[in-house]
Amino acid sequence: MGEQGVICDNLSMLVFIDESGDPGFKLGQGSTSHFVAVMVIFHDYDQAERCSKAISLLREKLHFKTEFKFNKSRSEVKDQFIQAVLPFAFELWALVIDKNKIYSDNLKRNDEKFYSYFVKLLLDSGAKLYEAKVKIDGSGDREFKARLQKYLKNQLPENSVKSVKFEDSKKNSLVQLADMAVGSIARSYRDDKPDAKRWRVMLKSKIENCWEFK
Repeated sequence: MGEQGVICDNLSMLVFIDESGDPGFKLGQGSTSHFVAVMVIFHDYDQAERCSKAISLLREKLHFKTEFKFNKSRSEVKDQFIQAVLPFAFELWALVIDKNKIYSDNLKRNDEKFYSYFVKLLLDSGAKLYEAKVKIDGSGDREFKARLQKYLKNQLPENSVKSVKFEDSKKNSLVQLADMAVGSIARSYRDDKPDAKRWRVMLKSKIENCWEFK
């Protein structure tokens, strides 16, 4: 798993975060109606390593030269991916925001504050993190990363998060797991899709909490 960028000691919790949707509020004009964030939590390093390896093996089996992305995968690929990761011990914690229920002008007018606030809520949603090494999908500019790290350190309980880093999902199979998980949960809120709940149901045993923000 070292080549996937997930090296850590056995005492650390591993957390991988990805989101679906955007922080914009031009509803009906291109912005998504929902913003969904998911964190994948591994309490055991060996399980994380084995899960990462299973994803890599599936990529080889399918002759994929790129990463797994929910929105770019065929239905059968999504099925195979979820089946490949189910044997391993991890938890999914999700936060679902219906933007129609957001009234704060501060959040509606500032994408960075919106994102940072809801990532903080997700990390503090009851998972009882301790010394967690958090890896978030995306590059982000250096100043934004620094502001987010400082904000989370100040806002989260002491010792809950050890580090926060942004990861290129192409180089990290477990960030890809977060992508597939958040895509599955976000899809379940699409009334226009006949298979909307299909992959969320497949992941049901892993979903520890799905909090609909109100």
